[in-house]
Amino acid sequence: MHENTPPAAAEAPARVHAPAPVKGETGGDAKPSGRGSTRVPRGKGRAASVAGVAAGVLILAGGGAVVAAGSLVQGPASSRVLPVARAAVPAGASVGVCPGPARLLEGTGAGTDAQFRPESATAATKVTAAVLGAGGVLPASSLTRLDGTPVVEIAKDAGKAPAAGAPQELLAGVVADRAADQVNVLSANAVANQNASAAGAMKYTATDGDLQGSAAATCGQPSNDQWLAGASTTVGRTSVLALTNASSTPATVSLELYGGAGQIQAPGSRGLLVAPGTTRSVVLAGLAPNVPQLSVRVRSAGGPVAASIQQSVLRGLTPGGVDFIAPGAAPSVRQVVTGVDIQDPAGLAALTSRSGYGDAAPVLQLTVPGASDAVVEIKLYGRDGQTALPAGGVVTAKAGSVTEVSLAGVPAGQYTIAASSDVSFVAAARMSRGLQAGQPSDVAWAGSAVRLGSQHVVPVPKGGLRQLVFGALDARATITYAPITADGKVRAAATADIAGGTTATITVPDQTEGADVVGYVVSASGDAAYGAVLLGQDGRNDVSNLAFLPAAAGQETVPVTLGY
Repeated sequence: MHENTPPAAAEAPARVHAPAPVKGETGGDAKPSGRGSTRVPRGKGRAASVAGVAAGVLILAGGGAVVAAGSLVQGPASSRVLPVARAAVPAGASVGVCPGPARLLEGTGAGTDAQFRPESATAATKVTAAVLGAGGVLPASSLTRLDGTPVVEIAKDAGKAPAAGAPQELLAGVVADRAADQVNVLSANAVANQNASAAGAMKYTATDGDLQGSAAATCGQPSNDQWLAGASTTVGRTSVLALTNASSTPATVSLELYGGAGQIQAPGSRGLLVAPGTTRSVVLAGLAPNVPQLSVRVRSAGGPVAASIQQSVLRGLTPGGVDFIAPGAAPSVRQVVTGVDIQDPAGLAALTSRSGYGDAAPVLQLTVPGASDAVVEIKLYGRDGQTALPAGGVVTAKAGSVTEVSLAGVPAGQYTIAASSDVSFVAAARMSRGLQAGQPSDVAWAGSAVRLGSQHVVPVPKGGLRQLVFGALDARATITYAPITADGKVRAAATADIAGGTTATITVPDQTEGADVVGYVVSASGDAAYGAVLLGQDGRNDVSNLAFLPAAAGQETVPVTLGY
């Protein structure tokens, strides 16, 4: 690991360069015509018929001449093909929905809304968020409860945007380690018709009870179509899907469920109404009982929803971990998962050979929603380059079902997984922490990530072990990362030069320049690069993975076609 000051330290093969000040960046049918007809008057007898035919021949000949002539003359302007116009769409508010605390289920009817009982005495849920500004201007932003009740006002109305020639030094509005007892909503208004750069994350921890361990989730952006992979409804495994509607429009949600044996037709999975400003929780075992590998597609009509799955494991009386499964990337022919932490393979082999511990093994899970099987090539990139999968790097994932690919035998370390096929699929990876049977352990799922671009806001919850994990695929990538501190400053940036086909880990310090580090502004250049935040706890078997959210888009345009 190479040392770098002040922000962090980077492990090989990343090459870390001296810090440099961060500068702001600017965003930079026609109706078909009817067929004509010519009417010939009726004649009497054969002469009239001959005359009619002759007239028709003359008309056709004349028409041919007209067509021939027309081909030599430029048509009227209305017949020329014009490029499709694009219209600017006004930028709206950025919204992120932070899941509420993990809670245990009480008795509840199959497939109905979940009921909960209080969590353990040591449970704590905190929200960390950052909103990026420049030129001394922060977007109007706040953290509120789902019903709109204010929790923290981050910044008031921004007023006028800074002039084009004004200094564009970055600053941030920060929510640092704010206690949360329910769903929270992070919102930030657009500035100068540009979407705000904002992101938040929640972190749950407990050292006692059935839900001990840690779980973290990004404050998800509401959507009308999303995929979540990694649920399980076998004995001792509990999966609760939370659907939150933070909009003012009712949402009607339909679920598509996929298991190892194919798509699951579940009564009660369609037409779920989620009223504005509410969260609806669904126990997935009521829809798909005893399914060891379950993926869920969430589609909504009307208002968009934010979706997450609270997943917990109980092996007899021993807690096996808790996690919040967040949506990953949409089905695609290429998926990348990074920040996959694998323990000692010998210890894992000994643990997973015991009854009830099979799902403590690391796996890559592939879901193919289409009607064709997917032949998937899998590459695993670690600190020192590509690592071979013990079972081989090419698998066939069955259509309409979930396929698990074992990562058992892979050397310990942090990895980036790249999977590609000629058929679209969804990917996620499971990791665990803890190698002693009968002792509490933890589990986490990493969803497929987005390619890094410019100015991603990456919140990093306070406390415990914190690492930024970056993966570069085919060629070298350069990562720039600038710490955001609790006082709202964006500190000097450092860079990490990552060789193609490797994964680099950067340890996040507790403080820089005397202030607590609560996040980063991350940008990437060069070849495709991906990132995640890996969280743990000192002296405990806790593990969580936070995917980076997409960078804020600039002013968007949509194609406009005129017709009638």
